[in-house]
Amino acid sequence: MCEIIRLKQAHTSWGPRKIRELYYRQHGRAASESSFKRVLERSGLTEKRKKWRSASQSGRLSSGRKAQEPNEVWTVDFKGWWHKGTQRCEPLTVRDQYSRYLLELRALESACTTTVQRSFDRLFERHGLPQAMRSDNGSPFASRTAVHGLSRLSAWWVALGIDLERGRPGHPQDNGAHERLHRDISLELESLGQSDQHSLDLWRAEFNAERPHEALGMRTPSEVYQASSRKYEGGVEELHYPQMATRRVNRRGKITWHNHELFLSTSLAGWSVGLKPSSQKEIEVWFARLLLGWVDLATVHFFRADISPTETKHHPKIMARALTRK
Repeated sequence: MCEIIRLKQAHTSWGPRKIRELYYRQHGRAASESSFKRVLERSGLTEKRKKWRSASQSGRLSSGRKAQEPNEVWTVDFKGWWHKGTQRCEPLTVRDQYSRYLLELRALESACTTTVQRSFDRLFERHGLPQAMRSDNGSPFASRTAVHGLSRLSAWWVALGIDLERGRPGHPQDNGAHERLHRDISLELESLGQSDQHSLDLWRAEFNAERPHEALGMRTPSEVYQASSRKYEGGVEELHYPQMATRRVNRRGKITWHNHELFLSTSLAGWSVGLKPSSQKEIEVWFARLLLGWVDLATVHFFRADISPTETKHHPKIMARALTRK
């Protein structure tokens, strides 16, 4: 009984099922889950859990995939900030959707693109590349006005062959499991004012190697996760477009076609795009495997693939729609 209470005090946010699994792993035997629940209730160490809305009730991202294996989808976000004295902590969190493995919990000096990209560079070197990255529509993961919501960071992901998935603006439940991870961080780190990287590393190690998950059959993320078979070969220097004409996007986000300047996106500055005739009237504009839109040869005007020509005409800064590989 004392050992059950000790484990609960060391893991205050864990329920009886997780405490029992940890006890079993340490001692090779354990009483029933109901016995653990009774001990914790009599000790005043349990509280009624709030009911969470199911995915069908909360409006799951309809076009988002549900991962069937590790590295099929990584989810990413910044945990809401908290202070310890004058120190501000707003950690970057990256998680493998299938295994729940917490790939990164990093207190970065800033949320600028360069800093976040360096963190992902280390992650890709360590774990390989995912098939898709799921994020919200905020900076630096997305741009609310650019074609397909591309930011400089997500354009880099696309160039590496990573698909993009995004939740709907203002709907954090579209990435609900990641939000639940942030809730655990709030309960177990933020509430204690722990914000140094050493504390974050210890928590991540415990989350991955000690905390059992019901969705994993009470296994830990470390027991399920394995590195990606898609190895990271370093940064992409040049994109190749077989049987297409190519143009370099300048620092103003424009390309030149037949002495006309066409604006695509400043997020693509420095990258090359491919131009492919699709008919006698228009040319497709591609960035890696992503169709950006079409050039109307009669008017020499660029129409974005993510919004209709009418919307382009009347709302040139319209918010990009959620992007998901079909």
